[in-house]
Amino acid sequence: MPMTGSASHASATSSPPSAADRSRAGEFSSRAEIALHGVYEISKILAVPTRLETTLSNVLALLSSFLEMHHGIIALLGDDGSPQVVVGLGWTEKNAKSHFDRLPERAIGQIVTTQMPVVVENVADNPLFDDWSAVEWGAGSRVSFIGVPIKERDRVIGTLTLDRTWEGKATFRLDEDVRFLVMIANLVGQTVRLHDLIGRDRDRLMSTQRRLEKELIETARPEREVRPQGIVGNSPAIRSVIDKIKIVARSHSTVLLRGESGTGKELFARATHDLSPRRTGPFVKLNCAALPESMLESELFGHEKGAFTGALSQRKGRFELAHRGTLFLDEIGEISASFQAKLLRVLQEGEFERVGGTNTLKVDVRLVAATNKNLEEAVARGEFRADLYYRINVVSIFLPAVRDRREDITLLACEFLKRFNEEHGTRKSLTASAYAVLESCYFPGNVRELENCVRRTATLSRDSGIIADDFACRHDECLSSTLWKGAIGPGSAFKIMSRPTAPTPLPLRQPVPVEPAAALGDGDGPPATCPQAGTCAAAQGDGLSERDRLIQAMETAGWVQAKAARLLNLTPRQVGYALIKHNIPVKKF
Repeated sequence: MPMTGSASHASATSSPPSAADRSRAGEFSSRAEIALHGVYEISKILAVPTRLETTLSNVLALLSSFLEMHHGIIALLGDDGSPQVVVGLGWTEKNAKSHFDRLPERAIGQIVTTQMPVVVENVADNPLFDDWSAVEWGAGSRVSFIGVPIKERDRVIGTLTLDRTWEGKATFRLDEDVRFLVMIANLVGQTVRLHDLIGRDRDRLMSTQRRLEKELIETARPEREVRPQGIVGNSPAIRSVIDKIKIVARSHSTVLLRGESGTGKELFARATHDLSPRRTGPFVKLNCAALPESMLESELFGHEKGAFTGALSQRKGRFELAHRGTLFLDEIGEISASFQAKLLRVLQEGEFERVGGTNTLKVDVRLVAATNKNLEEAVARGEFRADLYYRINVVSIFLPAVRDRREDITLLACEFLKRFNEEHGTRKSLTASAYAVLESCYFPGNVRELENCVRRTATLSRDSGIIADDFACRHDECLSSTLWKGAIGPGSAFKIMSRPTAPTPLPLRQPVPVEPAAALGDGDGPPATCPQAGTCAAAQGDGLSERDRLIQAMETAGWVQAKAARLLNLTPRQVGYALIKHNIPVKKF
């Protein structure tokens, strides 16, 4: 393949000897060897890891030693056809782009659209170059043009063009030059594709590195407090319970939630599950007091088809449904003695049989139980099995009543009113007088009663702002006030749950926790909570009535209930009940 005509037309600017010079020196014996050597040398340049512009410039420099060219340009086009990278032989990037812009648009467009080379022996005679003048060649110069597409798969991504002058002394084989340039263009196209792939991989890796660094920084930050869903309150009592739940949830130990009715035991059971390693498993709940024993067994253990009348198909029980999750049994203190033995076996062995079945099933369930019953008393009376008591009372958590977390009443009331507004599309709000009514209420029904109070008042209020007069208690229509009075009056049927006294070995009978109504007796004897007669300061035989002794203790303590309670050997709560009972106003200084 003769790439050049005579030695006089060899490129004077290229540093290596031209192919023609090397051919006359006997280094190459044929034109095919010249072309092969050219492809080999250019492939070495393309394999060097460097900037794409530098690589393309080196390719043009090497091409000048194999081909007679006046100008050579490699242009890489964008998706819109505009030149993105332009490299020229012996030019700066800016000058190369300027020269590329002066090339006939019709000639470049034909290369791109047809994806075929364009060869013009004399640009003066070709219509593609009608409006093109190359003043740098001088008048009378015959200029030839060769352009080939640079393709990536089936898409043209650029062009490789060159022009040369011909004075009639040298002979050129344009067809052989075109074939050589097409091979070089194909190699350049593959190199550009590899550069794009490497660039995308580099961007992806850098993005991944930035993401990992960000995650590492966030992981290194102090762990933000995780707040269980649905639990409202910021009082010390509720924060203490949440802290215990977070610690207990990490293990698989059985949890016993204790507290009065309406304190939110189901919410805390759900929080125990959500914060535990079993959070991805099921959370199954059942109220043991809502079902008779026969149905309770079927609900918990399931039944086989035909086990009893109406058992038309096999049914899985709550234990099976809660496999690898958490089972919440509410009101567990209400189950019968016979069923307690069946439940004990499941908790001990982790296995059971469906009702009417013989196959033993094994389950992995974390149990959370709840009760508002004093199980210690029930064990002492023989109503609750001691072995089951020890099995479920692994971790015992007491939930505070509303009266023990009065700081949360405002937060709870606002949350309940917010839910009411969302459900009914209203914009009701609580005024200062409404807050005063709520904060002064005893709420023996705890959070459940507080929610019902807010909803009832919001439903019946006429204006958007709820005032004190909107509450039922201001019109003697609140039935809860009867429970409130009964809770502190003699013979009360309303149970105020108290923590069990210091534990003693079961099943020995333990002292029965005393009702608040018995905090101070009606006579002159000692309060019922005194360990024995004569040990309380209130029982010194001073001849004073209970009311007088209470007033005397309060005055001595400067009307501080905690100090007065110590003088009377009572708890501050019992002193508070007694003040309400005897209608003694508390003096404030």
